[in-house]
Amino acid sequence: MVDFVLNAELRDDQGKGASRRLRRLDNKVPAIIYGGAKNRKPQSITLAANELNKALESEAFFSHVLTVKVGEKEEQVVLKDLQRHPAKPVIYHADFLRVTKSTVLTKVVPLHFVNEDTCVGVKQQGGKISHNAANIEIKCTIASLPEFIEVDMAAFEAGSTVHISDVTLPKGVTSVQLALGSDHDAAIASVAKKAAASDEDEEGGEAAAAE
Repeated sequence: MVDFVLNAELRDDQGKGASRRLRRLDNKVPAIIYGGAKNRKPQSITLAANELNKALESEAFFSHVLTVKVGEKEEQVVLKDLQRHPAKPVIYHADFLRVTKSTVLTKVVPLHFVNEDTCVGVKQQGGKISHNAANIEIKCTIASLPEFIEVDMAAFEAGSTVHISDVTLPKGVTSVQLALGSDHDAAIASVAKKAAASDEDEEGGEAAAAE
């Protein structure tokens, strides 16, 4: 399991102008830490842009408990929101939520499809796998938060569709969509059947064989 530690500084300057100066002149990203106990106040911080961008390269960063060091103090947080420039690789702002092991939250986590090369529908029946979703939304405590959800494709036959309900979720983890009812059981993958040869292809093959 990856441990993410971000070094932060307290931020006094507020407003859009101050945030622009941080990004352009100091190569820093404005951020905020909020939540936790009722008497905890939101804390405005700055993060080194290069350090944050490096962490964001890891898929696990988005579904992992993070440590933010502010001076001598450490905060256990999860990433709640990330504001990006629409066209450039620039982070405008980051929101972090304070958490403890007992914190219950909803979180989008990635799907990892495994055993695709040994899938019955592919290896034995000549089918092809297509992915309909790259992640799902789950609900759990921080102690049960997985970095990803594994989807075992081994037993699925050609012509079958894989739904959220077909996935074995870790203990203590529930699907937000399934909690809304069976009509929200979305398809996350499918195994298409092998394309049947057309009559023209078959006739062409017979003619070639005759020659």
